[in-house]
Amino acid sequence: MRVVDPKTTKTKDFHQYMLGAVAPRPIAFASTMDKNGVPNLAPYSFFNAFSSNPPILVFSSNRRVADNTTKDTLHNIEETGEVVINVVNHAIVRQMTVTSISFPTGVSEFKKAGLTPIASDLVKPFRVKESPVQMECKVREILTLGDQGGAGHLIICDVVRMHIDENVLDGDRIDPHKIDLMGRMGRAYYVRASGAAIQTIVQSVMDISIGFGELPESIRNSTILTGNNLGQLAGLLALPSAEDIAAVKSDERVAGILSGDSVKEELHRYAKGLLDEGDERELAIRVLMVADEV
Repeated sequence: MRVVDPKTTKTKDFHQYMLGAVAPRPIAFASTMDKNGVPNLAPYSFFNAFSSNPPILVFSSNRRVADNTTKDTLHNIEETGEVVINVVNHAIVRQMTVTSISFPTGVSEFKKAGLTPIASDLVKPFRVKESPVQMECKVREILTLGDQGGAGHLIICDVVRMHIDENVLDGDRIDPHKIDLMGRMGRAYYVRASGAAIQTIVQSVMDISIGFGELPESIRNSTILTGNNLGQLAGLLALPSAEDIAAVKSDERVAGILSGDSVKEELHRYAKGLLDEGDERELAIRVLMVADEV
């Protein structure tokens, strides 16, 4: 593996290695206002949620690597202690990129990007009308992480009000396909978090599973199953009973495999299909336990 030492690697290069590895990242579309009422809008992908009670968002406004200067977003927050975090969906991603341009101080990124400022309820900065979720925030603390180019300023925000477009809701939950969020990766790469990119992975965090070590050795050492497949099986709460294993032998597909050639390999292939195509873990483990008896 390539070894990358931040102490001996140029900041701009290490920055790209890190952003390429820590991805995708959500995008904080941060709306601020200076003490004179001049609005500013800028995107930040060093961003995430860190607490729900109290509701806390944290993003970082980094010093520019090129000239070690800081951004208007940081200056405005230092003056006013307020910010609105808007989310970025696919419908506004190209408008968002326009706001990343280093326009002179005092120029409205809302106007440059063709986005609509609307009044907030509890803070002075505007919300972005086109964003499907807007979170009004009071800044709790700013942590300065360094004084050189690339150094971050962690801006810790208390969410005091959230606005959600009814069109992205499915009952009382946000539908990932409807909200259609964009994520940031390294360099010019983005990811669209909807459609086929969405995967449902169900795993109870309260019920104690059997774990990898309890799987029979023939399953753990399978040349057919992948690490993800083994992870699916390790999440089961129990191995099947002898009765369950015996019963699955009457399954038409299993019976056909048992009467053919390369029985163990074909049973593992069948189980892999069950896991990959429908997460049918209970049936898959029974098939694999039949193979373990072969």
